[in-house]
Amino acid sequence: MRLAAHQPQYLPWLGYFDKLDRVDLFVLLDTVQFKKNEWQNRNRVRTGQGWQWLTVPVRHRFPTMIREVRIDESGAWRRKHREALRLVYARAPFRQAVLPALETVLEEPFSDLAALNERTVRLLSGLLGVRTPIVLASSIEGLPEGADDRLIALCRRFGCSTYLAGPGGQAYMDLEAYRRAAVRVEFQAFRHPVYPQAHPGFEPDLSAVDLLMNCGPGAIVRVRAAREVAA
Repeated sequence: MRLAAHQPQYLPWLGYFDKLDRVDLFVLLDTVQFKKNEWQNRNRVRTGQGWQWLTVPVRHRFPTMIREVRIDESGAWRRKHREALRLVYARAPFRQAVLPALETVLEEPFSDLAALNERTVRLLSGLLGVRTPIVLASSIEGLPEGADDRLIALCRRFGCSTYLAGPGGQAYMDLEAYRRAAVRVEFQAFRHPVYPQAHPGFEPDLSAVDLLMNCGPGAIVRVRAAREVAA
């Protein structure tokens, strides 16, 4: 059994779903600190000029856990995101198979960022064809505060002998602590697939929405194929 964990992000990129697809259980860490100007309240979509941000405005104080961050509804961000998706993917071949579900999410009355992000992660997972179970850290009682202790506790709680970490984990993880706990640590080696986009050229590292709009539901097979080439 393999486990991975990550902060809930807004419309995450393909590397996020590659990690989710590689494991038997995925934990959304909604109990860790919110980081401004990262990926927790924004992501990127393709345009004719390259890419643009889709940002969810939020209200928060430092430090704040992700699940405590509230969405700022004083502006028309929901309408702007819907209009941006309609515009930049107007010629995408699978627009009609993907866009209505995204628009439905953007109309749902979420008040907090974690709930919105959980919904987008689950939606995109389903559209991509990723079937890994997802649980919220906030639904699990008694987790330690320390990052490594928390992940080790999650592995023990769910009977997982392997933790799949992001590629940068080697720089900050206490690998000896995992060894003592008999938890094997593996590091994700993500290879970005190249696929036809709605505009000339290829722009990597976008929201998974881009792959879905251009290649359709079930497109996790393209991520898996790139993974096999890398292996």
